[in-house]
Amino acid sequence: MTSRTDVQSVLHSYPEALKNALLKLRQLIRDTARQNAEIGVLEETLKWGQPSFLTTGPKTGTTIRIDRDTSQNGDYALYVNCQSSLVSEWRALFPHLRFGGDRSVHFRLGDPVPENELRQMITMALTYHSRKRRAVRS
Repeated sequence: MTSRTDVQSVLHSYPEALKNALLKLRQLIRDTARQNAEIGVLEETLKWGQPSFLTTGPKTGTTIRIDRDTSQNGDYALYVNCQSSLVSEWRALFPHLRFGGDRSVHFRLGDPVPENELRQMITMALTYHSRKRRAVRS
């Protein structure tokens, strides 16, 4: 897993509560990737100024981005490509969570972090392409 100091700079620029929530989400993404051999190498970078995580060797998944939430849905969010089916799948699995269209799941700072659900969503995102390839072969 590669890490970029510019990602840390962005995260550390936020107010303390938001910074801590995003750092916890970042660590959850990194830990989940490390625990799944299928995911391979995870690169951490900035995309659109947001901390982003993508698989590079092999390209098993779609990019995950995390950032403050500028909508009315929450305080911070996890974003994926809106062309993927991920948010639809997550919405069916976890109807109790708050979603934004086809690209995001949103959280409030004062609420408990749904770690089990997040681990599953992160795994689904970081294995998205490999799961689609398996489905085509079946």
